[in-house]
Amino acid sequence: MPHIIGMAVTLPIGRMSREDKLRAMEALWADLSRDEAETDSPGWHEATLRETEQLVREGKAKFSDWQSATRRIRRKAGRMA
Repeated sequence: MPHIIGMAVTLPIGRMSREDKLRAMEALWADLSRDEAETDSPGWHEATLRETEQLVREGKAKFSDWQSATRRIRRKAGRMA
C-alpha cells in the first residue's frame, strides 16, 4: 500500500528495498534537521538527555562516531531483511 505524503509524493514503501527506505529516511531527516530552531523536541527528550548525562558522570556511557553508528545500524537492518 503506498503512503501518501502531503498529497504531493507517493512512495511505494512495500516495493522499496530496505536500503532505499533507509536512504529515504536519511534524506527526510537531513531536510527536517536543516533548521533545528523550528523543530520542538518531544517531551521524552529531556528525560533521555538527563539519563545520558547521568551515565556519562558515572563513566557508564558508550559512544560511537556517526560513521560507525551508521554502519552498525545498516548491518542490523540487513540482518532483519
